[in-house]
Amino acid sequence: MRQRSMTVAVNIAIGLLVPGDAPVPVMATLRYEARDPYAVNASFRTGRGTDRTGVEWVFARQLLAEGMERPVGDGDVRVSPGSDGARVVNLTLSSPSGHAVFEVPRAAMEDFLARSYGVVPLGSESSFLDLDAELSLLSRNDWE
Repeated sequence: MRQRSMTVAVNIAIGLLVPGDAPVPVMATLRYEARDPYAVNASFRTGRGTDRTGVEWVFARQLLAEGMERPVGDGDVRVSPGSDGARVVNLTLSSPSGHAVFEVPRAAMEDFLARSYGVVPLGSESSFLDLDAELSLLSRNDWE
């Protein structure tokens, strides 16, 4: 019997919005793992050729789902329907080193979320947490 994968990873071509210019193509990888059931890991590849590096972000899966319908988030990560909400979703990331707004194809986001719900159904995230292991990590005293 084949075991269901506990990870979903997709590569998506997205657009970095640049004021007064066409969006700049950026490749992103969205990754969802059952062992961290509330989180989505996003890696944005920057640079060209062999100089490509990744910028990593982690945010709530629920933020992506809600942001497809209405603006959500306050702080470093915000998600909202794009100006053409039927086609794109805007993902806004802010940090001390900068601010970026990306257009993510709505169909790709819907597919990613649907696949993640196949791994951990919406509303059942807490049943995938190992609370004892998490508490053990929090209570470890590595500095002694």
